[in-house]
Amino acid sequence: MLKRPELLIPAGGPEQLEAALLYGADAVYLSGNELSLRAKCDGFSMEELKKGVEKAHAAHAKIYYCLNAMPYNRQLDDVTAMLKSLPDTGIDALIIADPGVLWLAKKHCPHMEIHLSTQAHSVNSAAVEFWREIGVQRINLARELGKEDITAIIKQFPDMEFEIFVHGAMCLALSGHCLMSAWVNKRPANLGQCTQPCRFEYRGRRFNEISLTVEEKLRQGEDCWDIEQGSQFSAIFAPSDLCLVPFMDELVAMQPASLKIEGRTKSPSYVAQVTDVYRTALDIACIKQGIAPKFMPKRQDIDKEDFMLELFNSSGKNPRPLSTGFYLPERIDRKAPENYVPRPIVAKLDKQIKPDFYEVDVRSTWNSTKDAFLLLPSMERLCLKNGLYTLYTHAQNEAQTLHPGLKGFIKLSEEIEGLPSSLPENIFIRA
Repeated sequence: MLKRPELLIPAGGPEQLEAALLYGADAVYLSGNELSLRAKCDGFSMEELKKGVEKAHAAHAKIYYCLNAMPYNRQLDDVTAMLKSLPDTGIDALIIADPGVLWLAKKHCPHMEIHLSTQAHSVNSAAVEFWREIGVQRINLARELGKEDITAIIKQFPDMEFEIFVHGAMCLALSGHCLMSAWVNKRPANLGQCTQPCRFEYRGRRFNEISLTVEEKLRQGEDCWDIEQGSQFSAIFAPSDLCLVPFMDELVAMQPASLKIEGRTKSPSYVAQVTDVYRTALDIACIKQGIAPKFMPKRQDIDKEDFMLELFNSSGKNPRPLSTGFYLPERIDRKAPENYVPRPIVAKLDKQIKPDFYEVDVRSTWNSTKDAFLLLPSMERLCLKNGLYTLYTHAQNEAQTLHPGLKGFIKLSEEIEGLPSSLPENIFIRA
């Protein structure tokens, strides 16, 4: 019998965790601010971690803690201290890459479930046999694998759990074993200090524009790499992000244990939007295949283009192209449509003060002459038409414009079609 794959969402801090849970994560992966591979995200203190675990478990979701850096000898005491403290937090599993850290985890957390990080770069069945033999319960299969290889490995090991990345940054190294950050900025990626210089924008200093397509000697006549640069800076090293949402039906049929989203350095609004898209796509795919969904979407006819537009919007004014990565034999890259108009997140809805009157946490400049949309889970978008809502400052004075970083209020008209009597806290508003 087919099972619903878990949707695994990143959280760089407590607000991202909150967004992930609200929009439908089955599990969340996170860390402290050391000894993980995202040292520049806020991370969780021990107190925040315990509270986060309580919130997740109350929402029937799991918490996986990342301890997936490649520590040097001088850091092993810190690793050991962390391992000794983690069982009391209630986390559901550890995500580990380094064999030494795994050995220490087995010694100090003998009952803790171990998930193998993408950093271990697992690409074949012999590696799976090895990790299974030493007590790993779940393996993240490397992004370098295509659909056929992933399918074959999952079928070969029905007693193992496998996790596959379906969305986010594509690292142009062996699943993150990169020296570019250390070389350029003296911050080694494998100690969690990656500055992601592959995703920076560059331009040539001795010329203004580049339009270069290169071919490789043994494959003449075939495009190998495209570099485009106008008068401004351009991303030329890692220009695309992974996106497998169009293949959700076959991903469910492949039966991985978990579908994983990349992005522990992303904003709460990004986490909310991407979680919402993949949760909805996954639930619709499950319904088609006779599997109980987590949420029951009101609309089950949402097409792939709608999902893609939502994902482009999650990345702001200049969204990166979305790519099939290595999933297909021939990579397909998609750019945002030429007529694409981004709708930024302008606020997060806080507590209800009185009927149809809510406090809002303003995230970007919000002018009430624009239509706004409440981002309800399952990709339900409740339109607040111009004239059917009123904005107020923190002092509850009526205002046409609210500015980021401040609290304000919104009054909703009873004439708004489909408006429930009470809205959930912490949903995002787009305008």
